[in-house]
Amino acid sequence: MALFNEGGLAEDLFSDVSIGDELPAKGTLIVSLNQWRENRDKLIGRSEPLGIRLKSDEKPEEISADLRHFSVIALEFPAFRDGRAYSYARLLRERYGYTGELRAVGDVLLEQLHFMHRVGFNAFSITDDDAMRAWEIAAADFSVWYQPTGDGRASVMALRHGRR
Repeated sequence: MALFNEGGLAEDLFSDVSIGDELPAKGTLIVSLNQWRENRDKLIGRSEPLGIRLKSDEKPEEISADLRHFSVIALEFPAFRDGRAYSYARLLRERYGYTGELRAVGDVLLEQLHFMHRVGFNAFSITDDDAMRAWEIAAADFSVWYQPTGDGRASVMALRHGRR
């Protein structure tokens, strides 16, 4: 599994402990929503960066008051046909103003990378053997967009009317 962000392949400095029960005493961790709820005060007191992993049925509203504590929010795609994480990414970026790393994890497919990026994801956990090539292919798929989104690209309508 490779971690890719807008700068290319990246070293994953976080240990995803969201599946286990025990929280290591040290290290940069990604915890589950349940672990966060049960250990919030202890986790806030740690000096290392912290991340949280939300399953597709765990809404970002549940952590909206605590976003400042997370360096990474990993949104899970349990299957390619489950698109709730797309909506959650937009909510986190546009409604809640989250500016940290928003990571797509789970069933992250090459064909969906550009759509994920358009809604606010800036890091992707990719199982492809050549993650850099996968990103290059995905980034070249489309050159114009009909829908306005939070990634800063102008829509076809804006381009047609001379706005960028």
